[in-house]
Amino acid sequence: MPHYGEPAPTGSEAGAESESESEVEVEARIEAGAEAVARAAHAGQRDKAGLPYAGHLAAVAEGVRARGGDAELVAAAWLHDAIEDGVLSEEWLEEAPLPQRTKDVVRALTKRPGEELEAYARRILATPGARLVKTADIAHNADPRRLAALDEPTARRLAHKYATMRAHLGLTPAD
Repeated sequence: MPHYGEPAPTGSEAGAESESESEVEVEARIEAGAEAVARAAHAGQRDKAGLPYAGHLAAVAEGVRARGGDAELVAAAWLHDAIEDGVLSEEWLEEAPLPQRTKDVVRALTKRPGEELEAYARRILATPGARLVKTADIAHNADPRRLAALDEPTARRLAHKYATMRAHLGLTPAD
């Protein structure tokens, strides 16, 4: 398993400012740690267009930041596919020195085998912050430039999948 680095505050300690580390430094460490783990875990993985998968993760993280997400949600964006893709385990996530909210969002965004989209959407909607991360994920996945790099049947199938998920989450095409 990738090592996360210096322990980040968790639970009630998350976001607390210490004498030696400011809140900004804590937030930067949370984000940087999640990015490093995600990049290592997904190393060598490619997206459907053959591009390095880390590019998708970076775009989702930036999308979360642009939508007003905080460090905990940006960290979740970096890790949002790690459990589902099997590159990190649920046990790793449980033990990771991440804020509880980040872990909760990653779990909410992990689609389970055979899970109906409606149940998946309900879990996302019930988890604070998860909808924002999923919005950034869908926005990047459904980007017409990304879809144009795929064969027509795959692009059509994925466009329908993303539109369906948008509807389940109450998102508009502008989201």
